[in-house]
Amino acid sequence: MKLYKTSRGAVMVHDSQQYLLQGHDWDALVNDDDLYNTLKKVTENQAGKGSLLNGDLLAPIGNQEIWAAGVTYFRSKVGRQEESKSSGGGDFYARVYEAERPELFFKSAPFRAAGPGQGVRIREDSTWDVPEPELTLVITKSGKIIGYTIGNDMSSRSIEGENPLYLPQAKCYDRSAAVGPCIFVTDKPLPDETSITLEIYRGEKVFEGKTAIKQIRRSFRELVAYLYREMTFPNGCFLMTGTGIVPPNDFTLRKNDEIRITIDPIGTLTNTVE
Repeated sequence: MKLYKTSRGAVMVHDSQQYLLQGHDWDALVNDDDLYNTLKKVTENQAGKGSLLNGDLLAPIGNQEIWAAGVTYFRSKVGRQEESKSSGGGDFYARVYEAERPELFFKSAPFRAAGPGQGVRIREDSTWDVPEPELTLVITKSGKIIGYTIGNDMSSRSIEGENPLYLPQAKCYDRSAAVGPCIFVTDKPLPDETSITLEIYRGEKVFEGKTAIKQIRRSFRELVAYLYREMTFPNGCFLMTGTGIVPPNDFTLRKNDEIRITIDPIGTLTNTVE
């Protein structure tokens, strides 16, 4: 089941049928520990319709914070070591990759996040910028994973590479995060073979990379447990789970680049650099 946030309200898509969830508050939906069965009952009690997604698609987020996990893929570890070797910080990433405690950091407040089709930004004070395609967990306030979406963790590699302590500035700024196009709601874990594809177009395709979530070193439950260990999330939380696709060191994003991130069975998140 796919749950979309639109200009007309929440819309659920199941078996090619579309259902308008009238009277359902978005924050209440994403905090329902039994959301899969709640949506299943809608399909049993309400007739599906068509063309409900013709309105504007919004980021599928309400008042949830967006957090991110770092260095969960081996390729990410190597990339971070490369960008930080001149500042003496390269060893930090090797250590956190092997450590019991994961790297977790605040990424974005919901009002700073972009949705499907909206623009993302690169910092004016950065010279090396990349998108980071990430499977993103949708977690209730109790800590239960009730669905998945796609996240784009925009990253200023020149700033983080200068000094790892600059991570918040490299990661957190207006439109530095995008999520969407929907929340894939399921009562089963995603298969290990679930693939993540990144495509960047500059008129024509200039980069393509692919990975699978089985390359993530840490379990999702482990990441959630650490995130919720000493913090409460009254409205739930989104957690980006790290990237396994790193463009080459001579690549940097430019204005008007189109970024497409595809994760089956969620869909494709498309954003353009403003």
